[in-house]
Amino acid sequence: MQGTSAAAAFRKTESAIRMTVLERVDDPLWIAEGEVVDFYGFPYPTRSVIARLSDGTLWVWSPVRLTEALQAEISALGEVAHLVSPNKLHHLYLGAWKAVFPRAALWGLASLQRKRKDLAFGDPLTDTPPSSWRGEIDQAWFRGSPFMDEVVFFHKASKTAIIGDLSENFSAAFLHEYWGGWRTVIARLWRCVEGYGYAPLEWRLSWIDRKSARAALDKVVAWRPKRVIMAHGQWQKKDGEAYLRQAFSWLRR
Repeated sequence: MQGTSAAAAFRKTESAIRMTVLERVDDPLWIAEGEVVDFYGFPYPTRSVIARLSDGTLWVWSPVRLTEALQAEISALGEVAHLVSPNKLHHLYLGAWKAVFPRAALWGLASLQRKRKDLAFGDPLTDTPPSSWRGEIDQAWFRGSPFMDEVVFFHKASKTAIIGDLSENFSAAFLHEYWGGWRTVIARLWRCVEGYGYAPLEWRLSWIDRKSARAALDKVVAWRPKRVIMAHGQWQKKDGEAYLRQAFSWLRR
């Protein structure tokens, strides 16, 4: 970290967090930018996706820290009915959201449910969408690594693919401000930067069985998404299918 310690940067970021304002992506889809969090010494931006389903309720993917401003804007959109985690890492704020929106159902993979036994989830997520959002949001289950699996979602009305950690797309500006020095070198070597958008290197190396993951990728590409929103990095407002082919090219090798 250039000129300061990572811990000091995190404290500065926390104190300077702006009031979260929902950004409309397409009707009925929004994103909420969260705080920068520390993940094993690396600063990571966070992002949530909110979709309004046909019954008027809200589907919230990868909930970020719930501020008063965000809570007010979410409540103005509709009733929160589903709190969804794409993998076993995106769980930090599930409990806090559940406390504020107690009628919302919690959804996650079996790997997350084993990790967070303190939370009451619905049926584990798989390749088949639950009836609650079937027909509106599709999903593909990437597995084959002994350490991590993830569900990638597709919001049909807006033609948007939604990815947790299977694609990280850090901009040069973000890396300069938050990572700096040797961390930026690592990001570029790992290709989790704009122009590549790869998954983290350690996850890619852990993929022992790629057959099922490639089948999931075929499903995702067949969606032909217009845009791609990921939790970490610059999301893609156009050419979504081309972006996915590049970001997952390592899986084809």
